[in-house]
Amino acid sequence: MISGFLGTLIAIERAVAISHFNRKYRITYISPLLSGLGAIALVFPVDPIFSRILALLGAVGLFLIFMIIYRLQPSTEHIIMGLASLLWLIGNVLWLMGNPFFEVVPWWAGFLILTIAGERLELARISIVKQLPRRIFLLIVGILLFGFVMSLIAFKLGTFITGLSFVGLALWLLRFDIARYTIQQKGQTRYIAACLLLGYIWLLVGGILWMMFGGRYLAGPIYDAMLHTIFIGFTFSMIFGHALVIVPGVMGVQVRYSSVVYLPLGLLHAALVLRVIGDLKLNQILRQWGGMMNEVAIIMFISLLIFLVIKRK
Repeated sequence: MISGFLGTLIAIERAVAISHFNRKYRITYISPLLSGLGAIALVFPVDPIFSRILALLGAVGLFLIFMIIYRLQPSTEHIIMGLASLLWLIGNVLWLMGNPFFEVVPWWAGFLILTIAGERLELARISIVKQLPRRIFLLIVGILLFGFVMSLIAFKLGTFITGLSFVGLALWLLRFDIARYTIQQKGQTRYIAACLLLGYIWLLVGGILWMMFGGRYLAGPIYDAMLHTIFIGFTFSMIFGHALVIVPGVMGVQVRYSSVVYLPLGLLHAALVLRVIGDLKLNQILRQWGGMMNEVAIIMFISLLIFLVIKRK
């Protein structure tokens, strides 16, 4: 899902943006094409190495895209997002080398979290007047990167440090992100802010779980909670929130906002609460219902998005 869907989605978004700047950069579409083909290859009876190589090449492409973006518009935010793509690249290298899944996942999580954090830092310029908050942000990013490096040497300690950085980043975003202000507005702006703030809360919860259980549980219910607080609670909150903006930019269609999109958002988070409680209490029934309802929420959101596009036409 990470390399095949989320990595490809981020690469497409960036390729579209940079291609609008200059047509010669259309070559950057190779990055999402490669990672997308890597995901498709997993479905067919071919050597898994083939899929992993394609995912790695897609990550290399995204890293190069961010290098171009930084050259065109140098900024701290673009450095952060470039580092995020590097984490995806390293994670895919570890995956290609055959490292255990639990050693690869933190790098993929870091890729998604840093990408989103970099984008939010750019928008937070509106609410940040002093330099201290930016310095704190960079310190947290430094701790996060240190945690990843340490995980290669001492996995349990590295995971603890990474979880600590997740907590710090979540608190920073809850304090300084402009979503604190836009939640008071109406319509689509308020909906996006709600998605963001809920995502930050899940990042906080996930960070705490990583600090408590990282390195101790490498599979099973507790590990399930560690993963899905980040990949469902945080990441899909961001997707639900940004889709109304990204889809028009990437696909060239208009999406008419409707408050009905709160239904899948509410279901997503209610189901995840149920799932995490089931994980922590080792209750298989709660886990299964929570997981099933998460899937329903995602399918419902995609269906509504398609309907809103068609309705606009």
